[in-house]
Amino acid sequence: MVAAVDQAMDAAGLTNPHVREYVNYWAELTGAERVEVVSASDDSRLIKESLAAGEILPAGDGLYYSRSYFKDTARSEERTIVASNNPSDAGVYNNWRSAEEMRPLLEGKMRGASAGKTMYVIPYLMAPPGSPLEAYAAGVELTDHRTVALHMIRMSRVGVDFVNNLADPNSFVRAVHVTGDLENLGQGTPEDQRYFVTIGDERTILHFGSSYGGNALLGKIAHGLRQAAYDGWASGEFLAEQFMLVGITDKKTGKKYHICGGFPSASGKTNLAMTLAPDALGDRYYVEFYGDDIAWLRVDPEDGKIYAINPEFGVFGVAKDTNAATNPGALDSVAPGTQSLFTNIAYNADTNEVWWEGKTPEPPADVTGWADWKGNLISERAEGDDSPWAHPNSRFTTTLANVPNIAADFENPKGVPIDAVIFGGRTRDREPLIRAITDLAEGVYDGLTLGAEATFAAEGVDGQLRYDPMSMRPFMAYPEGAYAAHWLKVIGQAKDQPIFAHVNWFQRDPEDGHFLWPGYRENLRPLLWLMELKNGEVKGRQTPVGIIPTKDELNLDGLEIKPEDLDTILTIDNDRWRQEMGHREKHLKQFDGLPESIWEAHRRITADLEAEG
Repeated sequence: MVAAVDQAMDAAGLTNPHVREYVNYWAELTGAERVEVVSASDDSRLIKESLAAGEILPAGDGLYYSRSYFKDTARSEERTIVASNNPSDAGVYNNWRSAEEMRPLLEGKMRGASAGKTMYVIPYLMAPPGSPLEAYAAGVELTDHRTVALHMIRMSRVGVDFVNNLADPNSFVRAVHVTGDLENLGQGTPEDQRYFVTIGDERTILHFGSSYGGNALLGKIAHGLRQAAYDGWASGEFLAEQFMLVGITDKKTGKKYHICGGFPSASGKTNLAMTLAPDALGDRYYVEFYGDDIAWLRVDPEDGKIYAINPEFGVFGVAKDTNAATNPGALDSVAPGTQSLFTNIAYNADTNEVWWEGKTPEPPADVTGWADWKGNLISERAEGDDSPWAHPNSRFTTTLANVPNIAADFENPKGVPIDAVIFGGRTRDREPLIRAITDLAEGVYDGLTLGAEATFAAEGVDGQLRYDPMSMRPFMAYPEGAYAAHWLKVIGQAKDQPIFAHVNWFQRDPEDGHFLWPGYRENLRPLLWLMELKNGEVKGRQTPVGIIPTKDELNLDGLEIKPEDLDTILTIDNDRWRQEMGHREKHLKQFDGLPESIWEAHRRITADLEAEG
């Protein structure tokens, strides 16, 4: 087998001796029948092979559709583990386990589990080539699932050159994915066999028991977030965050701004990342897309500014509710000819069409040929069965270059200078449209107490947030106290620090439940105010929890909004906030070793709220 593996690597031009040793070890352990080294140039061939094998189906010109096993449709936080050789790496959210325990456990599960299959060797780079963070970006994923290779080609830069020419030939992330027998893994039961493990201090990722999304595309979340976050902390050099990244150009002044930020699930992150200027402001402002999910942030030693890159090469977007009104850029990015992949949406085998909830107001009236995400024909459903046609977590995968307003400099190795870091959660009260924060510790404090409503009482007084620090709760790789300290250190080193802000597009009227702010493309307006505040062009109104716009400062040209709704979203409810501060204190007390400046920020805000009465 070793000779055959070496022959495959020779044919592909893979020369790095450490990579070759790694591939040989895992090919023998997993029992793979053959080995194939993948580069981006192999995409069209792999597509043809996958179509012939029935692994994917045609979904139009240059579009493809796949289904995952019905119990394998999303990340599984409870089966996801960050391991290391140091027990002090354990935090509240990283589900820490010992590397000495997890490594042999995973090797045991993977032993012989790829018998009869091809092992695809995917050398990849999670950064623009030449990036100052390139040393942390190279990896090699081994997978026994061909569709995973197709997704990785879209989500990362794939080719042997990325690992053949490393400054340190041994400094690549070792990422092993073995699908396992999906029908017999006991998903969600006490006998669950799945494990998704990142061994941070060994830069090794071992995932067993899935073929879906972040469980299988190891360059994306496991490397791009968990491993990179650990590397950034261990090196002291950078932050790896689940952040969107957008650029805004003022065509009148020529100024360009870059904003990144974190949003918990269902809080509008992708729609904001892919937004366009509202029609009324389109002549003056142009919005560019850099990324919707991950940003790596560092201080540039030359000018002392914070720079960010999107380490990904593509978009793995949620299909649900994506349409021409909510996210026209996303639809354009999966247009015919883009070589995009759809996963777990509704599919018509007769017409090769796809559909998901929210794509159109109603599903297709003629259900002939339509099957739901499990492959069951809609026409054979029992009367009254209104279950979703597409899985709520159905996805599209496309390359960044397909996004119509992709920034011209999205592959700049240096990244782009960050003017603002924003956080946003889905809350129907308490949070105004935007509140700016000019103090670093208070900005980090706000990120640590980021959350979205999990439940909401009828009176609106008991609705508590599910806290999601920096939107990194499922991806935290090291302890939260150290995480806060690392944020303070990295951002604190910048000579020109970004302004922080908290945004909320989701306030509702307590009487009839309507949204007080129209959202979507109109969300550019509060961001423009934030840039004006940073530039000293407006002053806003100081409150205990930050600076909020005055009504005359917010650009409302062409926007119809009720005066009373505007008043509400530009007002702080001190009573509601005092209640919130008690919840935040309880949340923060979970974390060992929080820097004193974070607690000082908490006490300062609490005291200011009390003083206002």
